[in-house]
Amino acid sequence: MDSDRKSTVSSFYGRKTSIDALNQDFAHQPRGRGGDDASSFYAPGRSSMDPLTAPRPSAGYNRNSFFPAAREEPLKGGRDEEANEVGDAWDVYADFNNAGPRYSSAFGMPGQGQAEYSKLPPTPLMQEESISDNKVEMVTVPALGPEWGKEELRQATKAGRREKKAESRKQFWKEWNRGERGLCGRYFTRKVFVWTAFGFCAAIGVVLAFVIPRVPTFSFNADHPLVNATGSWATAIPTQFSPGDANFTFPAMASLQVDTNSNFLPLKFNKLSAQVFDTDTGRQVASGTYAKISFPAKTFTPILLPLNFTYFATNSSDQTYQNWYLGCRNRGLNTDGKRPAVKFSIFIEMLIKGLPNKSSTSFSTSGDCPVELPLTAA
Repeated sequence: MDSDRKSTVSSFYGRKTSIDALNQDFAHQPRGRGGDDASSFYAPGRSSMDPLTAPRPSAGYNRNSFFPAAREEPLKGGRDEEANEVGDAWDVYADFNNAGPRYSSAFGMPGQGQAEYSKLPPTPLMQEESISDNKVEMVTVPALGPEWGKEELRQATKAGRREKKAESRKQFWKEWNRGERGLCGRYFTRKVFVWTAFGFCAAIGVVLAFVIPRVPTFSFNADHPLVNATGSWATAIPTQFSPGDANFTFPAMASLQVDTNSNFLPLKFNKLSAQVFDTDTGRQVASGTYAKISFPAKTFTPILLPLNFTYFATNSSDQTYQNWYLGCRNRGLNTDGKRPAVKFSIFIEMLIKGLPNKSSTSFSTSGDCPVELPLTAA
């Protein structure tokens, strides 16, 4: 029983056995003489020596040459390991010799002949705790390593979390670009997204082709491009020609026609303004504004655009003044009873609802003056 509890790891508890071959004493065992001459090289005076079975000479004379002297007292509290022990004391080395209760049934060994694990005899230090009759399990706890790794500590910071999210997004887009996954589950892959975007753009194009307004075209009434003004605003503007001051003022309306055949929806104007210029001199002679007006689609709609003709010259010989004075004076002052036609061009600027920028158009025409001065007018 005592030999079974010999410790093979006594150095764990501070008691070291000498591992120096020169620090071991062995009993001299005489050997029989005989052998060959070669044996005398290793042991002169001896006949034959087996290097594997021959005992080693004592090294007591050189004991302290290499290693400090080891403790030569017996293990286990100073008693001889070979001595018979009276009673079953608690063996502190049992767990390391695979003889404890943890290893009592491991590897097919039933505790090496022990019915149960030996208990520690009661000592004054153990009076406070009651030890049961059951087997005591002693577990060797391994040394604890670092609780958190370097990478885990990095991911616990804000910068680490941002890097992790960035890597996750990068990996996501890489897989999506390869067609390995979708944006919304496994169905909305890159191929599906491309075809969906193409269909959506095509649908948007078709819708915009019908709803986007087109700039209409304007044309003058061929017979009467300018007509006499009516309404309350016309009475507020006097009709007069002053040869001495070389100026004239009168209201009129431009007889226009709006072509909206290129539109599929009604065309709405936020503002419609016009400017009239004399064709011969290029001087502006009139202006007018129309706000908040709408025209139906696919039609030719007539419109009377109000104009205020106002011009000031330096003297009565001004060409622009003479063109409009001769065209608007009384027919009786002419021998043939006909007045010369006034020639002008109109510039129209449009602000159409649904278009971001202003649109404009211009064209020229000629016709009779919308007003006729009395015979008494100078």
